[in-house]
Amino acid sequence: MSQAPLLSVENISVIFGKGDQSLRALNKVSFSLKQGEVLGIVGESGCGKSTLARTILQLQHANEGKVIWKGQDISKLSRQQQKALRKQIQLIFQDPLDALNPRMTVAQIIAEPLYNLAPELSKTEIQQKALRLLVSMGLHIEQQNRYPHEFSGGQCQRIGIARAMILKPELLLCDEPVSALDVSIQAQIINLLMDLKEQTGMSMLFISHDLSIVRHICDRVLVLYKGEIVEMGDAESIYTNPQHTYTKKLLNAIPLADPAREKQRIAAIK
Repeated sequence: MSQAPLLSVENISVIFGKGDQSLRALNKVSFSLKQGEVLGIVGESGCGKSTLARTILQLQHANEGKVIWKGQDISKLSRQQQKALRKQIQLIFQDPLDALNPRMTVAQIIAEPLYNLAPELSKTEIQQKALRLLVSMGLHIEQQNRYPHEFSGGQCQRIGIARAMILKPELLLCDEPVSALDVSIQAQIINLLMDLKEQTGMSMLFISHDLSIVRHICDRVLVLYKGEIVEMGDAESIYTNPQHTYTKKLLNAIPLADPAREKQRIAAIK
């Protein structure tokens, strides 16, 4: 018996504006995600990746279609029920510094979701959980009272990941989580996410425009172009035998370490 999907997106369409000024950001997008699976969503800027993530979280209204979480259409949930859903689905943002409240200390930022969504916990329990998670993210307990501007971009992203993970979500939405970071720091964050996935068994939607990064973390890849899915399959097939022209162009955009091979490829594309 096959495992029921954790998440199903069914014919989601999102339209901004009205009449002649309308823009269809997503057009009948459908896919499913299994427990413990990592699905990469790739495409250029403006293709609808972030809109899709916001729609799944119910931060964006869908004009058509359904988002099914554990067999339930979450668009029909009450506000209180959707608040409870926040414990199960969390989001990591693209710009780590902008995503953190500059007036809160690191310990306060990490603990905040528990104050809002876990009222059964005491203040002491919440603080202890926040500090344990701070250390598990590779930061030092002595840094707990510092503010976001005192940290590097990579450290801020670790803080953002800790804030999301403190609720022990079953699904983590990663919206371009490393695009604002240096290459060396990108690898550290990717490795951290992979370790967390192995430790917790959570599922992930990993949104990116960079297929070279997606290859290292995703089980399957979904390619978005102008709000539509143009190709979807297991990661190895997408990389070794892409079918759609747009997918091939995305793969050709990955820089090669060998300058001679890079020149040959550029000449072939032209």
